[in-house]
Amino acid sequence: MLLLGQGTAAARPAKCFATDDGHFDCDFTATDAAGSFTIVGPEATYILVIDEPGKAFGFVNLGNRNIPLAGTFLREQDDPACWANAETSTRICAW
Repeated sequence: MLLLGQGTAAARPAKCFATDDGHFDCDFTATDAAGSFTIVGPEATYILVIDEPGKAFGFVNLGNRNIPLAGTFLREQDDPACWANAETSTRICAW
């Protein structure tokens, strides 16, 4: 279903945030025309796959497999670089 490394663009440096890791430097890669993306940080790789505009599902990769993140991520209105999951209080951002 998800293949890392088959993105539509080259990775670019970014500033990121994930609830579990806080703020960190990352590499951001857009992975499709819908806006899905991968961010690679020092502790984990986060993958958000757009399901429909403003809604996504996520995965975290801690080394050898993608682990699904529970619930739906919604794009934040106040900061469109961020996606939040109300069910788990998880937030993922890339600027």
